[in-house]
Amino acid sequence: MQVIKIHHPLEKRLIPAGPIVLAMGFFDGVHRGHQAVIKCAREIACEKGLPLVVLTYDHAPGIVYRQYKGGFKYLSTVDRKLELLNDLDVDRVYLISFTSSFASLSPQQFVDEYLVGFHAQTVVAGFDHTYGKEDIASMKLLPKYAAGRFEVITVPKFTENGSQEKVGSREIRKLIDTGNVEAANQALGYPYQTTGLVVHGLARGRTLGFPTINVEHPEEERIPGIGVYAVKVKLGKKWYDGMASVGHNITFGDANQLTVEINLFDFQQMVYGEEVVVRWYQYLRGEEKFTGADALVAQMKQDEQNSRRILEKYK
Repeated sequence: MQVIKIHHPLEKRLIPAGPIVLAMGFFDGVHRGHQAVIKCAREIACEKGLPLVVLTYDHAPGIVYRQYKGGFKYLSTVDRKLELLNDLDVDRVYLISFTSSFASLSPQQFVDEYLVGFHAQTVVAGFDHTYGKEDIASMKLLPKYAAGRFEVITVPKFTENGSQEKVGSREIRKLIDTGNVEAANQALGYPYQTTGLVVHGLARGRTLGFPTINVEHPEEERIPGIGVYAVKVKLGKKWYDGMASVGHNITFGDANQLTVEINLFDFQQMVYGEEVVVRWYQYLRGEEKFTGADALVAQMKQDEQNSRRILEKYK
């Protein structure tokens, strides 16, 4: 998959010649709703014998306008998004830097300079996609701005299980934040995934018979809410089963910082400084304050049994 990074104003020399089918959206998480858009575009591209190209952005537009209190946490960072798009057989990605100058384009300018400039023969997007600086720039109005220069395909709301609620990034973020990773995974169409660096912790787990790796995640990644989870961790090229605790270690004090500690089953190696990938499968329980180490160890033994049973389904 070819990735072309674009900074406004568009440099036409960067754009390969020839018509394309273009799917556009921010695509945070590349969830099942996004996948429906890209699948629709791919089918059209195959029918026409044209490249499938995705237009997306390097950061959330709202960041520029400070719309997110406390910063924005992604379902998929740029690297992860590109990985997911590659898995969907996208031929090329135009990764646009969302700057104030780009954001100031009117809908007509956006269409003229970018969609036409990309040589789009067909443009595909979700029903609620917007573009340009005006709120009225909806998919219903895109044919007017296109003025017959390309075909416009609008993909309807993606729902499941008879629900009228759409599968969307905002809804999935809420599920992740409340620990409901199982429902989030269903909406995503794959296990939710984060990355991180193994760093030194306080080594309490080792003294309890449950050694853990402490994972420091990138600031922009969204970590599931406080609780204990069944997870898999990739170290090198191998995946290991385990259980993760996201919390403040309240059994050992009330002022501890938030940590992500993962006990890997049947694993004894020292891996400080290693980059890992964490897949989150199921919430087990909330964080509890135990009366002492014995009660905590008993619960951790139960957590391990529950995690092993859950993860058997994902072998």
